[in-house]
Amino acid sequence: MNRLIEHGLLTVTATIVAAAIGLPLAIWLGHVGKGGLLAVNVTNVGRAVPTFAVLLLLALGPIGSSYFGPYGRAGLATLVALVLFALPPIVTNAYVGMREVDRDVVEAARGMGMASGQVLREVEIPLALPLILTGLRLAVVQVWATATIAAMVAGPGLGRIVTLGFVRQDVAMIVGGALVIAVVALLLEVVLVVVQGFVDPVARARRRAAPAPRRAIVTEPA
Repeated sequence: MNRLIEHGLLTVTATIVAAAIGLPLAIWLGHVGKGGLLAVNVTNVGRAVPTFAVLLLLALGPIGSSYFGPYGRAGLATLVALVLFALPPIVTNAYVGMREVDRDVVEAARGMGMASGQVLREVEIPLALPLILTGLRLAVVQVWATATIAAMVAGPGLGRIVTLGFVRQDVAMIVGGALVIAVVALLLEVVLVVVQGFVDPVARARRRAAPAPRRAIVTEPA
């Protein structure tokens, strides 16, 4: 249970930190329409660099593999590596979502006298929210799955159960740990898709606008 808590804590913290860094940057760049492609390309470099290589370099560097509060051994190195891993989907989806907002809608809002900040808060962000939420969902699921590699540097999480199973040559422990990681990843995907459908204002508007099903009229014979 402690390993499960460590794994969940790593996932939540890394996603929150990455969102706190990436979302304001991507939303603002998407709003002004300048420098966004450079930011997206820079963050996407993280996809080309293996997360394990980043984690290994951090564990061997000044951060080291010392204990870091509730995150356990090599916790800080693992957290930094996962934050870097979570940034690309968050930044890319948020920026693309902002740029795909219909410019005619934005110009109409400005024509109604809305200030730049009002247009951002009341028009652009709500319309970009589906892609913003998609980026967060992808980050959560990917970070949960990738946090397993922390065990390779004696870090926290469920990966320690798998590596311990290999050391002990315990197939049941290996399979059990891997199944927990996979099943929770699938559950996270399903739950977050459902939550996204309820939070997304565009999806809610579509559901309200959908016509009610017609009831069949049954007439009794005279």
